[in-house]
Amino acid sequence: MAELDLTADPAELTARLVDIPSVSGEEGELAAAVEVALRSLPQLEVVRSGNTVLARTSLGRPSRVVLAGHLDTVPVNANLPLRRVGDELHGLGTVDMKGGDAVMLHVAATVREPRHDLTFVFYDCEEVEAARNGLGRVERELPGWLAGDLAVVCEPSNAVVEAGCQGTMRAELRTAGRRAHTARAWMGVNAIHGLGPALRVLDTYAAREVDIDGCHYREGLQAVRVSGGVSGNVVPDEAVLTVNFRFAPDRSVAAAEEHLRGVFEGYDLTVTDHAAGALPGLSAPAAAELVAAAGGEPVAKLGWTDVARFAALGLPAVNFGPGDPTLAHTREEHVPIAQIHRCAEVLTSFLT
Repeated sequence: MAELDLTADPAELTARLVDIPSVSGEEGELAAAVEVALRSLPQLEVVRSGNTVLARTSLGRPSRVVLAGHLDTVPVNANLPLRRVGDELHGLGTVDMKGGDAVMLHVAATVREPRHDLTFVFYDCEEVEAARNGLGRVERELPGWLAGDLAVVCEPSNAVVEAGCQGTMRAELRTAGRRAHTARAWMGVNAIHGLGPALRVLDTYAAREVDIDGCHYREGLQAVRVSGGVSGNVVPDEAVLTVNFRFAPDRSVAAAEEHLRGVFEGYDLTVTDHAAGALPGLSAPAAAELVAAAGGEPVAKLGWTDVARFAALGLPAVNFGPGDPTLAHTREEHVPIAQIHRCAEVLTSFLT
């Protein structure tokens, strides 16, 4: 079994984690190494749930901070083993999100007298369908482990506090027509052509922008798929346009659906998937302390992350971790060593 030195330089610990492959569903080796390392720390209670490892202190502090990070990665894309290029670490998971995991593990081992009680959640299957996400299993089976006053999800954020997250919704617009031979097209009704007005609406759609707790969110509505057609010589009698709506966290899921139905009035619209966003929650005392420790200004999270799961449980939640999120899931994934060090220093300062 791989051994992890949690007191080592967190950049070195990142390199060690990256070289333990952990594609979604195959996190067992890494989870075992994390479990063994955490069990060696006498101040922590440790529990294993599948390939999720949880640890917490019980020091009687008046507040609790939950730090969370997923252990899994997307499939290997010719980007293992880890490579060092100057002051950067290159390889699968350096950004998403073993740099953040390494910071969490380093904090668990080195912050011995925190001002808050701490819970650490290293979970599995974040990169696949939501039903397999380890956080969902913990919420169902061990809900007390997700209680706290602030959640910090150590997803990549360029070492800047990213507050809240957008909500997301996918919907299908269906049009019906009448089949006919294309040689006698006037005898039919082309369902694909019927999508034209909806596509023109999308082409001129003005995205709403809103400031919440000083964070600027910009919404977006895009066509992501068009399907229809029977064969090369038949007028199609059905077409489907799939759209994705990224909405600011001041909209509920119900309000987002109402907005879509207004935008595409007259169309047969079916919502196929949705996830609520998360408000920044920066007015919470612990969140304000983290922002102060990080310096600079927090920014809005443009995208959906598991902070929304914590927000739904009543915890203010932010993203804070090393790495550029635009490099996640790419072959070119890499993280500056300086960002790993900065995140460890900020969290240590915040917690002590």
